[in-house]
Amino acid sequence: MSGWETVIGLEIHAQLATQSKIFSGSATRYGAPANSQANLVDLGYPGVLPVLNAEAVRMAVKLGLALNARIAPHSVFARKNYFYPDLPKGYQISQYELPIVADGAIDIVLEDGSAKRIGVTRAHLEEDAGKSLHEGVPGVTGIDLNRAGTPLVEIVSEPHMRSAKEAVAYMKKVHTLVRYLEICDGNMQEGSFRCDANVSVRKVGAEKFGTRAEIKNLNSFRFVERAIIYEVARQIEILESGGKVVQETRLYDPDKGETRSLRSKEEANDYRYFPDPDLLPLELDAAFIEAVRATLPELPDQKAARFASQYGLSAYDAGVLTASRELAAYYEDVVHEVPREPKLAANWVMGELAAALNKDNLDIASGKLPAARLAGLLSRISDQTISGKIAKEVFEAMWAEGASADAVIEGKGLRQITDTSAIERVIDEVLAKNPGQLGEYRSGKDKLFGFFVGQVMKATGGKANPAQLNELLKSKLRG
Repeated sequence: MSGWETVIGLEIHAQLATQSKIFSGSATRYGAPANSQANLVDLGYPGVLPVLNAEAVRMAVKLGLALNARIAPHSVFARKNYFYPDLPKGYQISQYELPIVADGAIDIVLEDGSAKRIGVTRAHLEEDAGKSLHEGVPGVTGIDLNRAGTPLVEIVSEPHMRSAKEAVAYMKKVHTLVRYLEICDGNMQEGSFRCDANVSVRKVGAEKFGTRAEIKNLNSFRFVERAIIYEVARQIEILESGGKVVQETRLYDPDKGETRSLRSKEEANDYRYFPDPDLLPLELDAAFIEAVRATLPELPDQKAARFASQYGLSAYDAGVLTASRELAAYYEDVVHEVPREPKLAANWVMGELAAALNKDNLDIASGKLPAARLAGLLSRISDQTISGKIAKEVFEAMWAEGASADAVIEGKGLRQITDTSAIERVIDEVLAKNPGQLGEYRSGKDKLFGFFVGQVMKATGGKANPAQLNELLKSKLRG
């Protein structure tokens, strides 16, 4: 792929966490029986009128402020005309020329640790379509209109991304942001957060963009990365063999790991946009915008900067720990209990705890190991009641049994030996049992030091304080 540059832009659809739909009072609860949450407005019956959901507006403004974007005091809803079986009205109410949010940006961190700013062209409000069902109804297509009219905010990036990894980093950052703002639950399995990827390639150094393909409805970070990688390779192969890339809409098949053509790509004029005559223009005054600004939480970048400063963490650690509000809150709850050990707390939250959660397919909010309980374990490491190695054994027991660190330590007799005379007695016994190795060590075979450490640890059941053991052993070996 040398000699070619990838150009990527993402259109992310985030379902807003309102209790009702954007233009009707129908519920938005996921998993309800098919067609049980669609009223006459959602079904597009003649004579019914849409009424804008004020909460959806507030959430869109909240996003715009978090993006440092321009909030439009005057925006307009338009009709986007196209026909699908799951779009009852034959048009989608969206925003076109005058969106509610424009000209924002998001900073992502690249693999080398550097930052890159990705422009956000616009974020506009719109309604979702229904859903076509192909399973459980052999030979026909079922239509579920529960999702019709569900409020979405579509976040359209500038074509600033140059690799699949950059696209994934950007998508993850937006995912983190909408969840921090509590405007979207981010559940990709339920379709609450998905994206379309616009992908093209051009010769390195070329100014003009290549012909793009749009890959629709990608609902996992892994699929986004794989779909873009495949699509880039496909386009390069076409161009290098003398062909031309066709502008079209494609789907990603995760089973085959490839994209396939869905339809030719429509242009804006194909949708015959025009202002929706049933909806007045949306007018926002400065007081409303400032009232929304007052509700903004500490945002991910702000929290990461504070973690690095307040707790002495690296930028990487701070970024990992602030990837979700729940994880960040858990970490701070741990540190509150062990304020002198912020780095130790970070290591355990990102290490042992994260691994255990991943293994059991749980999230940090599962309550499997409360922050106070993990802090109790870290306290016993800090005061040298147990060593770091024994702590892992204690953690496993805590995870399996739901017990406290102190209960496990006492129940299993894992308290660390810190009595100098006791450790010295064991060292003397080990040296007496291994005269050959002792002679070799004193002849210059320094690597045998590890052998003696191991023997003492074995004799003490791993309970000897490592730092004390090393100092006492060095003294004894010098004779």
